[in-house]
Amino acid sequence: MKIVKEEGPISGEQIASHLHISRAALRPHIAILTKTGLLDARPRVGYFYVGKEGKHFWRDYFERITVDDIKAVPVVVTEQASVYDAAVTLFVEEVGALFVVDEDKCLKGMVSHKDLLKISLGTSDLTMMPVAVVMTRIGPGLVTLKPEENVLDAAAKMWEFNLEALPVVQEEGDGKLRVTGRISKTTLIRLLTDVAKSI
Repeated sequence: MKIVKEEGPISGEQIASHLHISRAALRPHIAILTKTGLLDARPRVGYFYVGKEGKHFWRDYFERITVDDIKAVPVVVTEQASVYDAAVTLFVEEVGALFVVDEDKCLKGMVSHKDLLKISLGTSDLTMMPVAVVMTRIGPGLVTLKPEENVLDAAAKMWEFNLEALPVVQEEGDGKLRVTGRISKTTLIRLLTDVAKSI
């Protein structure tokens, strides 16, 4: 930033030369500074200092990252799947929650490891019980994320409702919600780790 303040507008190649590093090594650092609004860039002009100070640096940075940018593949089961099969899927996929969908991959509900543990204490034949019996059905009690929401909103929802994961959904024309992804605590931790490594 000091180089850009003093010499901007300046190209990425020139900045890299000042720092005695390659353009490729500089790229992730410049990406963070431009994404947070501390620097700006124009084609054939170069990078220049915007003037925003770092007080809100990280808040602004994470507000610019959408759920759609970092979502993972959703782990789903159908309403007809047994509680036993759901528990096995949860274990094999190493996730804290499953999204229950219909044949069109539209959201019907969600089931957590806590739901499955609770029902397994005292129920003998889990192979005969459909997961629809224990899931949280779609409605006011089921928290979802839209692709355009940012990661701070996602983290706040997970904290407020004490959830392991949230489905990312796209609204369909008939009012259904198609599951397009998953945001979990692991997803957010991976994001923080990636950002820390790129600094």
